[in-house]
Amino acid sequence: MKLLAILVSILTSGCVAMSFAAEKENKPETPAALNFTMKNIKGEEVDLAKYKGKVLLLVNVASECGLTPQYQGLETLNKNYSEKGLAVLGFPCNQFGGQEPGTETEILKFCRDKYDVKFDMFAKVDVNGEKQAPLFKFLNSQDVQPKGAGNVSWNFEKFVIDRDGKLIARFSPRTAPDDPALLKVIDTALAEK
Repeated sequence: MKLLAILVSILTSGCVAMSFAAEKENKPETPAALNFTMKNIKGEEVDLAKYKGKVLLLVNVASECGLTPQYQGLETLNKNYSEKGLAVLGFPCNQFGGQEPGTETEILKFCRDKYDVKFDMFAKVDVNGEKQAPLFKFLNSQDVQPKGAGNVSWNFEKFVIDRDGKLIARFSPRTAPDDPALLKVIDTALAEK
């Protein structure tokens, strides 16, 4: 009787292990562009995999740049496209002319007070160099048009990731949020379900 109980236990645990292995094998893999955890502007860890299924516009932002008024256009995109599946993600960066000197609290207050920003904002990051955030190391390595691979050139560079988590486009900082080429990429990506 004891031997029978041991055999049942072994067989049962083997089935559970096989079932778990099969379940793990069938689980969809997180796409490379979303396989990162970043701190949001309030200091909370955010797994970027939570955005899978959305079209993402990632932008390195700054509060004291000549391009800072793009915050308004980014928030307009967020307002007009979020229900269609777009998520705008802002990543403050102080690497270009020291144009993002504030703390996360100051940055958030500035964005909300001046531009009524409601899209997701993250903690300050380095987008280039020795202390470069792994997310931007990945993004910078991808050769997508129209800008191509390489270091971020200035504040407000834009990266578009499709619903499957694939980086599909990269735009220079001077590309406005309402630029027809950028909107075409976003509209096309949103249309693909």
